[in-house]
Amino acid sequence: MGQQTNRMSWVLLVLAGLIWGGMFPVAKVVLHSVDAVTTTAIRYGFGSLMLLAVLAAVEGRAALATEGRVRRLLVYGTVGFAGFNILAYIGLAYSTAEHAAVIMAMQPMIAVLMNWLRNGQRPAVFTLASVAVAFAGVFLVVTNGHPERAWQDGAAVGDLLMLAAALCWVTYTLGAADFPHWSPLRYTGLSGALGTLSIMAVLGVSVLVGAVRLPALATVAGLGWEFTYLVVLGAVVAVLSWNTGIKAVGPVNGVLFINLVPVVAFLIGVVQGHAFGRAEVLGAALVIAALLANNLYGRWRRAPVPAPRNEAVLCEEV
Repeated sequence: MGQQTNRMSWVLLVLAGLIWGGMFPVAKVVLHSVDAVTTTAIRYGFGSLMLLAVLAAVEGRAALATEGRVRRLLVYGTVGFAGFNILAYIGLAYSTAEHAAVIMAMQPMIAVLMNWLRNGQRPAVFTLASVAVAFAGVFLVVTNGHPERAWQDGAAVGDLLMLAAALCWVTYTLGAADFPHWSPLRYTGLSGALGTLSIMAVLGVSVLVGAVRLPALATVAGLGWEFTYLVVLGAVVAVLSWNTGIKAVGPVNGVLFINLVPVVAFLIGVVQGHAFGRAEVLGAALVIAALLANNLYGRWRRAPVPAPRNEAVLCEEV
């Protein structure tokens, strides 16, 4: 039974990685017709309601209570859902789905640096070296080996916006530590619902000042399949699959599956006929290699040390 549960957890993590890998190419199609803010509003206007329904069904209506923590949930929800999605989609409009996927795969490395700043715990030298290699890989992907051309077509601006989006999501993810007694589903559902209010507020202001023009219903309906992917698969199925898988196998094992995101995005790009430069491919490979190397190093550091003979094991690191 335990092995079957473990296998199902791996399947869920693979599913989440595959869905997120395909999400950026799908979003790129949507952004040709619908702006970033409206796309985000549609995605989480429906997605947050679905997450709340799942939360009530799984944990009961009592789990919908915020326990007087509305302000903190609103802040994290705004940063994670409004900040991440709006910045990522605006950036994606100027860049490519493959660049977005590579940058988003950097989140474990970004989390290492943010933990250092937040808690004052300096990472190991090997981890810092892995972070440096990963950022070098991102630099190669973003510039395609030609830094002097990076700003010519606005692609670098888009990539920087996506990096800012990744920072938003890491901040949101680390915020879960402020809710230690809540399940990941409850934190995601309640913060997502409040974050959606911020998304709607941004949309309203953007429409009033003329920065955003709402698309015709026919335009949105014509993108029904794409929005179904972004809402049902990307915002609900992938999130629930990821949370369930991580809870079962732990973050050390689960985070490996984030590598599927750039791999899938690049494979879709190849199928679509995109031509990638050597620097882009090398950069993506460096990011994946750095993530894998640091994960293996973390496993090695966490490996239990065999107790000497005739001596009891007094404590166990959790």
